[in-house]
Amino acid sequence: MTVWDRLVGQGPVIEQLQRAVAGEMTHAWLITGPPGSGRSNAASAFAAALQCAQGGCGDCVECHQVAINAHPDVRLVSTELLSIGVDEVRELVRLGALAPAGGGMQIVIIEDSDRLTEQAANALLKAIEEPNERTAWLLCAPTVEDVLPTIRSRTRHVVLSTPKVEEVTEFLVVHEGIAREVAAYAARASQGHIGRAKALAHDDEVKSRRREVVTIPMKLDSQGAAMIQAANLAAVAQEDAESLSSQINAKEKEQLDRSFGVMDRGRKPRGYAPALGELEKAQKARATRRQRDVVDRSLIDLMSVYRDVLTIQLGTDAALVNEELRADLTELGRRTTPEVNLRRIEVILTAREQVMEFNVPPLLALESMMTALR
Repeated sequence: MTVWDRLVGQGPVIEQLQRAVAGEMTHAWLITGPPGSGRSNAASAFAAALQCAQGGCGDCVECHQVAINAHPDVRLVSTELLSIGVDEVRELVRLGALAPAGGGMQIVIIEDSDRLTEQAANALLKAIEEPNERTAWLLCAPTVEDVLPTIRSRTRHVVLSTPKVEEVTEFLVVHEGIAREVAAYAARASQGHIGRAKALAHDDEVKSRRREVVTIPMKLDSQGAAMIQAANLAAVAQEDAESLSSQINAKEKEQLDRSFGVMDRGRKPRGYAPALGELEKAQKARATRRQRDVVDRSLIDLMSVYRDVLTIQLGTDAALVNEELRADLTELGRRTTPEVNLRRIEVILTAREQVMEFNVPPLLALESMMTALR
């Protein structure tokens, strides 16, 4: 399997990147696409192909090292925090100016370039404006509007699309060994999000949590029910964030203690307290982002329900995302109008914006949304 086989439904993008590997290369790229389209996978495949003597065979040492994030000339920046700061970018710029350890290129991949602070973006801009001929910058973001105009004007743009359900299904069957019926459900329920499709295909708990979300509209029969559903959704997001964070936090704390000799000497040397404070601050920001991401994912699933109701009401031949709920969706459509369901979708979009863009506490945003949906 070549490195390109991981890019599901991205034929035109693969051709564009292969041409670059063959000689149409430039020093800075901006890879955009909707969530789950495979932006980081595209950047990783591109990086591997640039290092590989065969243009991305998928079997050589270079391809393998890039795949496991161990290649000495490929640096991956992926943050779980709310932003990427200027100090981290300055260090990347410094490292990017070094000569490659091997005979290829020095490649820097920034997965969340939309999370660069203004200072960090300006520091990166300087490196892009004065490129090192043996260094390539691969920036990933949801849309071109998510990065500074000065940066996007100096990069070559690659646009990924949302893979079709059939393409995701085939990928899960061929490359993940998933039974076709399960793969078809996961591809449909994920709405083309590759990572989400894998989780739904492999993890029964993920599947169960999604089931709880998509059945919420059938339970909103009173104001009390709306408040309960909002609280449940917020609690699940909080539990998910804490569950993931607790394991990582403990490991990071242990590493910090070891680096300061706390574990060996049993005392806390000068400088330990400020370092611990910075670590705890970063851990709190990561948990906040994780909680918001879980809420956002749930809202996307919830929105798919009202999209399906509209599909039934308008009599289109579009496939339903939640086919297994057709009877309930038909009943919802019988009791409402298309205009009402359009407004409900707008309500969910507003809640997403409040949580992800304006830092409204998730529970408050969800309570307001559930009340409006009722």
